[in-house]
Amino acid sequence: MTQVIKLSDKAANRIKEILSQDKDTMGVRIGVKSGGCAGMAYIMEYAKTHQPNDELIEEKGVKVFIDPSAIMYLLG
Repeated sequence: MTQVIKLSDKAANRIKEILSQDKDTMGVRIGVKSGGCAGMAYIMEYAKTHQPNDELIEEKGVKVFIDPSAIMYLLG
């Protein structure tokens, strides 16, 4: 899969700083849910586990887990 997530240096550093305070958290997870003006809204949360179907991207030392239902919304 082509990498669909890009983090700025500042964002990556801030996420790493936050994650360093919680050793049980392994990265961030991006997903979608119903809502928003287009019918879908993005959600981001801290990931404590790697779900079996998650797409894993490592960007600037940060693990980003993408829920499979969000991938088609992130492409392009």
